[in-house]
Amino acid sequence: MQRRCCIRLIRPIGVVMPRHPSSAAHRVGTRLAALATTCFITGALTFAAVAKPLLELSKPVPITIKAQPITTFSRSGEPGSTSGKLTWRGGLVLSADNEKFGGYSGLVLSADGQDLMAISDAGGWLKARLQYSGDRLVGMSDAIIGSLMGSDGKPLRRRRDLDAEELALVSGTLSGGEALVSFENFNRIVRYAVTDAGLGRPLEVVPPPPGLRRFSKDGMEAMTVFKGGPNKGRLVAFSENARDDGRHTGWIWVRGSAKPLQVISHDGFSLTAAASLDDGTLILLERRFTFLDGLRMRLRRIEAADVKPGAVLDGEVLIEADMSDEIDNMEGLAVHTAPNGETVLTLISDDNFNTVIQRTLLLQFTLRERPQS
Repeated sequence: MQRRCCIRLIRPIGVVMPRHPSSAAHRVGTRLAALATTCFITGALTFAAVAKPLLELSKPVPITIKAQPITTFSRSGEPGSTSGKLTWRGGLVLSADNEKFGGYSGLVLSADGQDLMAISDAGGWLKARLQYSGDRLVGMSDAIIGSLMGSDGKPLRRRRDLDAEELALVSGTLSGGEALVSFENFNRIVRYAVTDAGLGRPLEVVPPPPGLRRFSKDGMEAMTVFKGGPNKGRLVAFSENARDDGRHTGWIWVRGSAKPLQVISHDGFSLTAAASLDDGTLILLERRFTFLDGLRMRLRRIEAADVKPGAVLDGEVLIEADMSDEIDNMEGLAVHTAPNGETVLTLISDDNFNTVIQRTLLLQFTLRERPQS
C-alpha cells in the first residue's frame, strides 16, 4: 500500500468525551474531537511516514502478541447491534514488542475460525491461533511471523517487491494448501505453498491482466477466490482507487485468462479487501480518510450472479462506520462459519508500523441471515 495518512481518533487535549454520553452530546463531542484531532494530525504528519522494516527472516520465528479485548464497537460504550445487517461479536487490539509486527493488509481464517494468517505490506506474514470465550474473541496464541520468500528461497529484499496487499486461500487449509498473494508497486499475483510453518517458496506467478503494470501503486488491492456459486474457484481482483469515471478497475479469471469488470465507487471510498461467502456472494471492504470527516469504513455485499466478465458491479451497504466507532485503517477481510452456523466476517487493520497514532485491530461481526421473502 502506498503511504497514506490513515490514523485513529486520538482524544485531543481539552476535549473531554464522556464514557456514556447522550446521543446528542456524543455527536457534538465526537465532532469537536474530530476537528481537534485534525489539527493534531496536521502536526503529526511528519511522524506518520514511518519506514517499513526489512524483515529479513530466513525462517519463521515465534512472537508474543498482546491482545486487549474490545467489548463494544461504539466508542461510547453503548451495547447492542451494530446495524440491521451485522451484529458485533467482539474484537482485539493487537500489539507486540517487536518492530517487525504490523502492517497487516490481507487476511485468511481457517474454516472453523480458529487459525489466522495475515499478510504484511512489508513483505511478511503472521500465523496464529485465535482464542474465544463463547463466540467472543479474547486472545491470540502460538503466533509466528516470517518473510515472504523469493524463488531463490531467500527473503524478499527489494522495496518494490515487498508490498503484499491481499491473501486468498486457493486450496487445502492453513495447515496444508496453497494461497495467492497480490502485490502493489511491482504488480503481480503469486501462488505459495502453505504449511503449519507458514508460507513457503513461490510456486508460480498468475498470468496478469493486460496493462496491469501501468497501474503502479494503484494495482490489485482487493482479491479473493470464490468459494461457491457460478464462479466457484475463480479469482477476482480490484484496484484500490477509482478511475476518473468513478469506477474501480477489476478482473475475473476465466479458464486462466483475466477478463475485465468494474465496481462503481461511492463517496470517494477506496477498495481494500474482498472475500467470498460459501454461495459465491462477494463482500467488499472499503475505507476513506479526509481531514473533514476523518476515517471511515464500509462493507458492501454483491450478489454472486452479478459477478461476470464485463459487469459493472454495485451492492448494498452492510455497515458504514466512522471515528466514533472502534475502527482504524481497515485493510483485511476474511469469512468463516461459526460452530452454530453463523457467517462471521473478520477484519484486520494496517497500522503502517506507526504505533504512536495507529493500532492493529481485529474485529468480528455476524452477518445476519436475510429475511425470507
